[in-house]
Amino acid sequence: MMATDRCHKSIGGMHSTVGGYSLHSIFFPNPRQEQRWRAAPRRCSAASAAAPQNPPPAPEAPRRRISSSWDPPRYHHHPQAFPFSVRELACSGLVSPQVAASVLDTLLVASGSPDSAFQVSAIVTQPPAAKNRGRKLMPSAVAQLALDRGFPEDLIFTPERAGEEAFLSDLKEVRPEICITAAYGNILPRRFLDIPQGGTVNIHPSLLPLYRGAAPVQRALQEGVSETGVSLAYTVRALDAGPVIACERFAVDEYIKATELLAILFNIGSKLLLHELPSILDGSAKEKAQPQDDSKSTHAPKLNSDESWLSFDQEAKVLHNKVRAFAGWPGTRAKLQLLSQIRGPDVLEIKVISTKVCTSCDKTGDENEVLFSGSSLLIPCSQSTWLEVLELQLPGKKVMTARDFWNGLRGQKLLKSP
Repeated sequence: MMATDRCHKSIGGMHSTVGGYSLHSIFFPNPRQEQRWRAAPRRCSAASAAAPQNPPPAPEAPRRRISSSWDPPRYHHHPQAFPFSVRELACSGLVSPQVAASVLDTLLVASGSPDSAFQVSAIVTQPPAAKNRGRKLMPSAVAQLALDRGFPEDLIFTPERAGEEAFLSDLKEVRPEICITAAYGNILPRRFLDIPQGGTVNIHPSLLPLYRGAAPVQRALQEGVSETGVSLAYTVRALDAGPVIACERFAVDEYIKATELLAILFNIGSKLLLHELPSILDGSAKEKAQPQDDSKSTHAPKLNSDESWLSFDQEAKVLHNKVRAFAGWPGTRAKLQLLSQIRGPDVLEIKVISTKVCTSCDKTGDENEVLFSGSSLLIPCSQSTWLEVLELQLPGKKVMTARDFWNGLRGQKLLKSP
């Protein structure tokens, strides 16, 4: 069973910067901004446009926009709102953009409450990317959610890098009091961190100082941990090394995959953030935040596709943990040898989707022979252990069960590839 438990460390928890690829930044202006937001120009109706007005100011340089063809409905700011912006950068597949969107969704819902002390004012996300066969430019999941919610398009920033002068200039105009980041695995530039007066707080899916870096969830599962969690911490120049505000623990079972665990931890992290926001806004969080013990820190480097190959000279449990950790991207691959009486031996490359460790295998056969039992392929591994493959995928094919794959072999012998 999986369970959560709020952890307290004289402050109430732990945190750091995020390890992934979508950055969420929350900007809260101080109370002195109230009049500025009241006076901020808004798109008006034809009737109001006919009323006497002062001469219009000189046109500003155009902001980077998501798409010149989109014209979503306007999102009006509450006069005492705290602007918030979410950003998603350097997405290379380790963290799903949908995870970032879920954080934004939680904050948008909370900010819409009549008694909310903050409201989202700007969103920063990765630029539109070419997708699907037509290679049409499409917004990120974060941007699409914001547009679907009627968020003003000109307040969705899409810089290539967080250090871009134009982006930083736009951010300064928002005059944030606080910035919240999530799922961002790179170090933010000092010029960015200097903008929010109340600092930058990050949602990081690990119990800091453990698993600092771009892939904390994946590396934790790869190592077979039985417990992990999510942390809130102030962002500093060193990666995920800032003082921890709060954390919440989560028990990990032996079958959960990285894609599932990421969604769970960011859901927990979003709620933890809402719980801690009052102290973050009034500054008391800085007083209770605890410095991390650098001597206990571990690193969680980003994944790469070269790591995706399974080597059956390792124990089955090591391989099972890797399959769970690498689920989604880059996935896990293996090479098997198909013995055909007509064509001779062929190398068969498969993508391994779901596995478990065989705890009571009494099969006998060639030490390299892949067997089938029940509903699983049984692959012999190191130390006389067996890896059960439940689901797999052939190149260019859909995911299939091990039984369907085995039936398709039509009696041909299958071996581990040397």
